[in-house]
Amino acid sequence: MTSSSAARPGGRPADPGIRYPFEEPPGPGAAIEVAPGVLWMRLPLPMALDHVNVYALDDGARGWTVIDTGFASRTARAAWEDLLSGPMGGRPVHRVIVTHHHPDHVGLAGWFQTQHGAELVTTRTAWLFARMLLLDRQSQPVAETVAYWRGAGVDEAEIARRMTERPFNFADVVDPLPLGFTRVAEGDQIEIGGRRWLVRVGHGHAPEHATFWSLDDDLVIGGDQLLPGISANLGVYATEPDADPVGEWMTSCRALAAFAEDRHFVLPGHKLPFTGLPLRLTQMVENHIGALDRLERHLTTPQTAMQCFVPIFKREITGSQAGMALVEAVGHLNHLLRTGRARRWRDERGAWLWQATGA
Repeated sequence: MTSSSAARPGGRPADPGIRYPFEEPPGPGAAIEVAPGVLWMRLPLPMALDHVNVYALDDGARGWTVIDTGFASRTARAAWEDLLSGPMGGRPVHRVIVTHHHPDHVGLAGWFQTQHGAELVTTRTAWLFARMLLLDRQSQPVAETVAYWRGAGVDEAEIARRMTERPFNFADVVDPLPLGFTRVAEGDQIEIGGRRWLVRVGHGHAPEHATFWSLDDDLVIGGDQLLPGISANLGVYATEPDADPVGEWMTSCRALAAFAEDRHFVLPGHKLPFTGLPLRLTQMVENHIGALDRLERHLTTPQTAMQCFVPIFKREITGSQAGMALVEAVGHLNHLLRTGRARRWRDERGAWLWQATGA
């Protein structure tokens, strides 16, 4: 789900503290060298956010380390073949680093392992989540998901319609992951592309999301933990319906802000590489503080999660984006509940009704 943009079309900064050294992204089959031995490339995604950034770092005689992979699809594999034979010069990929377990980042990791002999490096939670979700194949929505929808206020007609559709399965866009990976964790150091990097972990958008901070220059690999101009989705799902990703996200942003400097050049999972990280981390916290305050005011009368899109996102959301809006609305409501600013109870249909405790 996007929030207010920090950039205008063409990459011109809306705030003087955030800058985009490269105003245009690389085209299909092309790469931009954003630092010595560091290639920025893009892969297409079949959704509103229509791309994911991937990076290749030159490891000399060993070949390349690739950061994130895109979906597992014929389109993405063909795009990678063009990149491998083009700007990557036909040299091997000996290692793949996955910042977090979401499909647009881990989708082709297994392909690189099996077809290219690459080592997979990621956090333990990311690997376990990906392996678990690959096994969770559903031909129709399961009872727990239906209960989640009903609890969030989705109406019965919409639930009935969804029951006729095959749900999205992680395995639809993620290749099987062979057994075995190399773990990185908070505080580890790793060498990539002739640089030493410190691993710093964030939470909220994805559990144990790895970011990498160069100890030898100004580069930071941010994944979806450090994005310019859009807010990473902070969703709650039937797997953990009482989770507080909003609280985890704000805690992570504040923790990372202790290390952020204006000199840092962030390579994000989406949009354009940027500088101005301290300001951006402040913005990312303030965006959610503002949304929580608006939501609390909205809850002067009882509301379901489906009735909370406007105060959180400042607009009504329908169609294909409504699903992402719903899981994030539940995330914000759960944070108000966790911090004592809201209470909830079920109505006769089983939907949670939320109300501000001060109302």
